[in-house]
Amino acid sequence: MVGKVPIGGSAPISIQSMTTTDTKDVRKTVAQIKLLERQGCEIVRVTVKDKESARALEAIQKGITIPLVADIHFDWRLAIEAAKYADCVRLNPGNIYKREQVVSVIKTCKARGIPIRIGANSGSVKKNSKRIAGLSKGASDLVNSVLSYLKIFEKERFKNIKISLKASNVRDIVMAYRVLAKKCDYPFHVGVTASGLPFAGTIKSSIGIGALLVDGIGDTVRVSLTSDPINEVKVAKEILKCLNLREFGPTLIACPTCGRSEVNLIELAKKIDKVMASYTRPIEVAVMGCVVNGPGEAREADIGIAGGKGVGVIFRKGKVVKKVKEKDLVPEFIKELERLK
Repeated sequence: MVGKVPIGGSAPISIQSMTTTDTKDVRKTVAQIKLLERQGCEIVRVTVKDKESARALEAIQKGITIPLVADIHFDWRLAIEAAKYADCVRLNPGNIYKREQVVSVIKTCKARGIPIRIGANSGSVKKNSKRIAGLSKGASDLVNSVLSYLKIFEKERFKNIKISLKASNVRDIVMAYRVLAKKCDYPFHVGVTASGLPFAGTIKSSIGIGALLVDGIGDTVRVSLTSDPINEVKVAKEILKCLNLREFGPTLIACPTCGRSEVNLIELAKKIDKVMASYTRPIEVAVMGCVVNGPGEAREADIGIAGGKGVGVIFRKGKVVKKVKEKDLVPEFIKELERLK
């Protein structure tokens, strides 16, 4: 459990993000967390780089309702302080690795009953000469680092753990998680770190996270984008929706444009997408460009539109229920959508 959110087992795959504010600025940090929560973030991580940041967690906790994870690097004493207020502490085995320091953090978290995330990162992981078959040197270092770190935790009989392996190389990440999943049974936090600006980052994250989730690997996710963290949550929700792992309102399917389309399909799809923004029921909505093939190609959709030359049809589960003029497509669609509520 991270706060009230279950991780692993049969629990839903949870969505995480991270604040971009100075943690010491409690007002701004709380405000950003509330925005993330409204978007659908279920666990939030904040940077703890000094004592003031660690102590600010107490006030932050009082202003939010989702679990708070303290992100710690280099100084194990900050983890001890942050553990007084946070719902989880993240340790990096690449820069907090002395046994006695790690044990001190473990004992503190055990006393408080909170989990520890072992968060290995390619940028700071210690190099290891042992190469794992099928893995690159970088991926091998990540796996070896976590397995070595786990020995400290297991000797202390502390198993309230989740694990993450982070790198920007998508293939390395997927292969490393697959190998580690065969060697331990702790919950995994998955994601591709430093994935980049929204367009490229969304693609890299979708491939990496999606490949793992299809394999049944991953219990909580973060999409790391060089962008407003709200976009991270949006992309994460869409990934989970696409794999039918979570339901977050309607899903829009739309055919690509082609020479047979006799309607401005792109604008029509945008209008329908906007209509769906406030709709919460998890239905499938189709926007097709051809009245001949549209209903058949999207026969599984709960409701849809197929445009034609000056006219269009509205259909449900592949059956046409109404034929209307093109200018009336959207308003008539809204009427039919309302009937599904």
